[in-house]
Amino acid sequence: MRRRRYPQAISEWPEGERPRERLFKYGPQHLTTAELVGILCRTGVKGRSAVDLGRELLQTFGGVRGLAAADPHDLKAIKGLGKAKIAQLQAALELGRRALSEQKRIEGKVESSQDLYAFLRPQMRDLKRERFQVLLLNGQNEIMESVTASEGSLTESPVYPRDIMQLANRYHAAALICAHNHPSGNPKPSTTDKAITEELVFAGKIMRVKVLDHLIVGNDRYFSFADAGLIEQYERAFDRRRPSGEN
Repeated sequence: MRRRRYPQAISEWPEGERPRERLFKYGPQHLTTAELVGILCRTGVKGRSAVDLGRELLQTFGGVRGLAAADPHDLKAIKGLGKAKIAQLQAALELGRRALSEQKRIEGKVESSQDLYAFLRPQMRDLKRERFQVLLLNGQNEIMESVTASEGSLTESPVYPRDIMQLANRYHAAALICAHNHPSGNPKPSTTDKAITEELVFAGKIMRVKVLDHLIVGNDRYFSFADAGLIEQYERAFDRRRPSGEN
């Protein structure tokens, strides 16, 4: 007997082969990545199913991680992706990032740069543009809020110490930690990174808000100004410049 090829439209597939029906019956873990992306896309284009579209997306952007980092402009270049599909994909992928961060959520006091990196890595590692994040802490060094202070270009994210201190005042923070990503993947601090961090430490000393650290997130590695001894160095430099007798 000659086997019949399945039609391209998923709605015409045998019910037991349809990704959505298989997800409900067996669970999402039993579907391929292309099938999961196809469910998010919902429909394909003429001659190609939603799963075919999902497979193309994964091949084009190098897997889920590349797809999560894709710019909307690049996604629009894929035939069959309109604003609605792009919004659904980006919303689902962002939820995935946040789920990873919640798994690494810091409970209790902030204790090390390694813990901070585990918390920030899923959110910042694959970003195509620089993002400057501020973690606001209470007097027990517990994170009260994580705020995006600015988003910039491929090479910089403009940030001003006065804006960071205003955030600290708004949330009544006793301390803060700054973080930003380097889309190049190399977390080595630039001269500008060092200058901004020094200004932040100085501003924090004036406003009585402790700057605990500044993390630069790269590709599976990071740089900590605190671990490198630079936060203490900047604090000492501020104390040397302060007029004698001033509290």
